[in-house]
Formats: sequence, C-alpha cells, structure tokens
Amino acid sequence: MLGTQTTAAGGAFLARPGRPAVVTRTVAELNGPLTGVVELPLRLMWCADRTFDLADPDQLLWMYENVLREATRTDDLRRHLNGTLLRRLWPELNLPHGVRRAWEARHRSLRRAA
Repeated sequence: MLGTQTTAAGGAFLARPGRPAVVTRTVAELNGPLTGVVELPLRLMWCADRTFDLADPDQLLWMYENVLREATRTDDLRRHLNGTLLRRLWPELNLPHGVRRAWEARHRSLRRAA
C-alpha cells in the first residue's frame, strides 16, 4: 500500500487493528495550513463538529492526532498537516504506538524531536 511504513520484519505498523499507518515520503511535502480554521472530512473525524481553530493549541493537537491516526492516503496528510507544525508538535502528540513508530522509522528528525 502506497504510503504505509513497514517494520524490519516486513509487517506494517498499525494505526489501529487492521489499518496500517500511512506516512509521507518527506515531512517537507506536508503543506497544510498554519493558521485559520480547518474542517476535516468525515473519514478523518467522525464527530458532528469537525472544525478546528489552529490558533487554539488544544484543538491543533487534537486535529493532528486525528489526521495521523485516521488517514488512509497520503493526500489527506499533505492537505491537512504542515511539516513545520508537525515537527514542533511531535513530542506532545498522543498517538497510537504504531503511528508514532511508523513516522519515526521513516523520519529520523521526528525521533530526535521526541
């Protein structure tokens, strides 16, 4: 599957049971917004309120956690996440173990940031 990261043994890191974590090739390709209000599509956020004010630190973290956990394609990551913000937020994000390991395996700079 395009964008999935695998373990040394060849298995996929999982975002949750049965769903591989999706990772972009580079952090630099994440060109999502730095400011404003973002509305996530239903496939990334299942709640009625899917809008996030990026000026609110709690909402920003919540949005990044949901996108990283729920993304099934790299386009979702590119559209909604920003590489600069991801690097800054990385140590604070509450992520499933498989998602964190997949991203850190592909992007060593995130491992050092944590």
